[in-house]
Amino acid sequence: MEIGAHVSSSGGIHTAVDRAVAIGADSLQLFTQSPRMWRPTNHDPATFDRFRERRAETGMGGVLCHALYLCNLAAPNDDVYEKSIAALSNTMEVAGAIGADAVVFHVGSHLGSGFEHGLERVVPAMEQVLTRTTDKTWLLMENSAGTGGTIGRSIDELATIFERLDHHPRLGICLDSCHLYASGVDVADPAALEACLDEVDASIGLDRLRALHVNDSATALGSNRDRHANMGEGILGERLGVFLGNPRLQTLPAVLETGGPDNHGPDANEVRKAKELRARAIGG
Repeated sequence: MEIGAHVSSSGGIHTAVDRAVAIGADSLQLFTQSPRMWRPTNHDPATFDRFRERRAETGMGGVLCHALYLCNLAAPNDDVYEKSIAALSNTMEVAGAIGADAVVFHVGSHLGSGFEHGLERVVPAMEQVLTRTTDKTWLLMENSAGTGGTIGRSIDELATIFERLDHHPRLGICLDSCHLYASGVDVADPAALEACLDEVDASIGLDRLRALHVNDSATALGSNRDRHANMGEGILGERLGVFLGNPRLQTLPAVLETGGPDNHGPDANEVRKAKELRARAIGG
């Protein structure tokens, strides 16, 4: 398991690699633009080359790019819908340019229009974005947490999208421990986690599970509230080791998205705690 962290790319996208190395991360995730602005970053192409060079030089493992939070591929509003497709497509292009393994995104919310109506928006939007994937750089749906019209709160909903897209060869999923817990899957219970992974295997395929987000939860099981907690400081605590130690998850990049001590993201201590928790869980 490549335990890593979401890191900043301030100062040039290539700087993310060195930031990850500095905190002891074995994998990394980054935003290719501000997560809360539609306008894409105008990257210097030279920084793409430098990113790939530094990744090779440092032996950095998995690299994920996360789509901006504004994206909603189920949006009934045409303006938001078109901006979402354009933004996610841009993230795919940048991810491909730096040789990232995948782009992770939240499908979005139908905002009350209904799941089936939402799919009528989501499927053609994802078809457009998937044309920009490569054998190296996949598109990963992340399971979500939330209420109302949020899409992707269950494996079944993700599997439905996967089916509607004809099992596209470069479409996969990313599982978030906190989101699973908030959606009612007790990732700290070995049997419940195994049942979840069995469902993934049966409906999508474990070979399509390409990345993990590792976050403790600040809210209760089934709360439908996405509130990350620092390692060991949330409700899951030591029991998050069940997720980190599961044998079927050991080949994946596992990225922390915790706030860290100053709410600016995971630091070296967060990464260390995650690695030590996994080691205890697997008896190492």
